[in-house]
Amino acid sequence: QQQFVESGGGLVQPGGSLRLSCTASGFTAGYYGIGWFRQAPGKEHEGVACISATGSATYYGDSVKDRFTISRDNAKNTVFLQMNNLKPEDTAVYYCQTDRPTPGLRVTSVETMCNAPNQYEHWGQGTQVTVSS
Repeated sequence: QQQFVESGGGLVQPGGSLRLSCTASGFTAGYYGIGWFRQAPGKEHEGVACISATGSATYYGDSVKDRFTISRDNAKNTVFLQMNNLKPEDTAVYYCQTDRPTPGLRVTSVETMCNAPNQYEHWGQGTQVTVSS
């Protein structure tokens, strides 16, 4: 079964940092663009950061630019999200998705991938990030 295991979330004070990990299970992540998405309580899913299969292209949502960095280690089948200067509005459950929201459809642009979270029907367990003093 193909799935992601997201980890690294927790409770952090405003201004703090966290590093999230997203490890692919049952498939080779290096064949796919990967995106981090989040869902805050009562809100829709939002694209946070997306990275191409080779890592050569990245895209960030406006609310996280200059604070978050996405990277990947294909040898470890893992994508990371380094989050710095965290704010209370970053509180959400964070999820990973591939660039294939449905069978037979591949989103080739990381910007398109990040800006269309409604393409995804199924979401994993995610990892909770809470920013609070």
